[in-house]
Amino acid sequence: MTRHMKIDFVSDISCPWCVIGLRALEAAVRNLGDELAVELHFQPFELNPQMGPEGQNIVEHIGEKYGSTPEQSAQTRAMIRERAQGLGFEMRMHEQSRIYNTFDAHRLLHWAGPEGKQAALKHALFKAYFTDGAKMSDAETLVDVARSVGLDADAARRILAGDDYAAEVRSEEDYYRQQGINAVPAIIINEKYLISGGQPVELFERALRQLAAEG
Repeated sequence: MTRHMKIDFVSDISCPWCVIGLRALEAAVRNLGDELAVELHFQPFELNPQMGPEGQNIVEHIGEKYGSTPEQSAQTRAMIRERAQGLGFEMRMHEQSRIYNTFDAHRLLHWAGPEGKQAALKHALFKAYFTDGAKMSDAETLVDVARSVGLDADAARRILAGDDYAAEVRSEEDYYRQQGINAVPAIIINEKYLISGGQPVELFERALRQLAAEG
């Protein structure tokens, strides 16, 4: 018997652990096969809502935010790169990479939901940022990413030129903060159970199977 499950994946596209968490979650769902039918929704979270349009060097930013030395930052990037590679994702972040404001990307993700393209856009945004090193605060960059997954480029450009979906994204962000979400990825199952962080495939698989069995 196939169990149906709603999963809200709260994340930011500038979060490398969110890439790892998503790839691992999706692998776990595939491993469960016909046991589980998942309705996956991507919910917004901004790690750096005050970041300016030009962004900030990643080493400088991590040092200011977490107190990490350049050496510690490099070690963390190497570890994340290895984890991501094991899940089939190429992470090319380096000491000259930059952190950007992601609010506009979240607005496009909100729009992409009813269009049936949200998951495809999420993956494409991750690749554009972490693999290709794209400037994620640039409107035309975001339009190109939207176009690459079959979304209407002119519609994406109109959205980014105005404030479409801004209120909706802020409302969703506020909701999850009020629910106690202050780090991502946060994977919420059936609006009731929380799995935090970029967990291994095996952990997601065990958790999903257990929750499906509980019905």
